[in-house]
Amino acid sequence: DASVRVIVLSGAGRAFCAGYDLDWGTKLEDASQRALSGQWDPVRDYVGMSRNVRAFMSLWESPKPVIAQVHGWCVGGGTDMALCSDLIYMAEDAQIGYPPARVWGEPTTVMWVYRLGLEHAKRLMLSGEPLTGKEAERLGLVSKAVPAGELAATVDTMARKLATIPSNQLAMSKLLVNQAYENMGLRTSQTLGTI
Repeated sequence: DASVRVIVLSGAGRAFCAGYDLDWGTKLEDASQRALSGQWDPVRDYVGMSRNVRAFMSLWESPKPVIAQVHGWCVGGGTDMALCSDLIYMAEDAQIGYPPARVWGEPTTVMWVYRLGLEHAKRLMLSGEPLTGKEAERLGLVSKAVPAGELAATVDTMARKLATIPSNQLAMSKLLVNQAYENMGLRTSQTLGTI
């Protein structure tokens, strides 16, 4: 069974994730804002955002492969979740981007930089422009973009393919690739991105 060896992330409704529209993220942010009494505290903000990075990176650190199945919009904090997954499959008409980069924030996990080359990462982070699934595939940000009606079946096919591989082999393959990116300074970049 693919579900035993592979995690598939998908959104409910019209979007994969429209920012921090995650139940745990919203509750933590609300509690943090109430505690601030209207004053911004950079340390409290750093602690809260670091908590988000740790949550997103739990996908990266999971011994099981994680496939993000992106439909609709995937923006803001939702991109951190998708980009911390191992593989990303998108609907061709889906949109992925980080619009907060235009005015008040950077993606805390900094995964855009590690998944794209310098030119494309800078263009997207400086402009906050989104990419369609087709564009994301062309730039190498995602494994594959397919028509929306084929997305679930395409992801299921890949999950089942991975499920034929022993769990220990999947874990070790993932660890090896992830460690290469960790050696390139991923965690240091995330600290700066969170600050």
